[in-house]
Amino acid sequence: MRFKVVAVGGTFDELHKGHKALLKMAFESGEKVWIGLCTDEFAKKLRKNHEIASYEYRVRELMEFLNHLGVSSRAEIIPLSDPYGPAATSAEIEALVVSKETEPRAREINTVRVRNGLKPLEIIVIDMVPAEDQIPISTTRIRRGEIDRNGRLIGARKS
Repeated sequence: MRFKVVAVGGTFDELHKGHKALLKMAFESGEKVWIGLCTDEFAKKLRKNHEIASYEYRVRELMEFLNHLGVSSRAEIIPLSDPYGPAATSAEIEALVVSKETEPRAREINTVRVRNGLKPLEIIVIDMVPAEDQIPISTTRIRRGEIDRNGRLIGARKS
């Protein structure tokens, strides 16, 4: 492990293979992982084009996965009510794990950190995880019924 504290953030709705890859990378990179989980209020502001499970439900799913990985003792779930969370203000955090999709936000966070007199974070970027059809797995696609959480195509779309 290269870092003492690593941060990762998201809505983590319909906890899928892509989310799991992101979380696994965070735990491979850091001794302690701060997981910023969007609050219900913040998730609504993100204007996702689908329903989002409640914060409580998403915390429960995350904890089940972290327990399954055997890393829950190294995790701290922090409610996120803005796009930056503690990553913009905490001197403890050393690295941020993001997907290609959220890499621009990580760069913004570093700009804010430097403005706040903090060292920029190391940014660890993972590729989006493709579904069977090579299009990235996303909660939106799962909610639309196109794919399951592992990226397998559902139903008639297989033709």
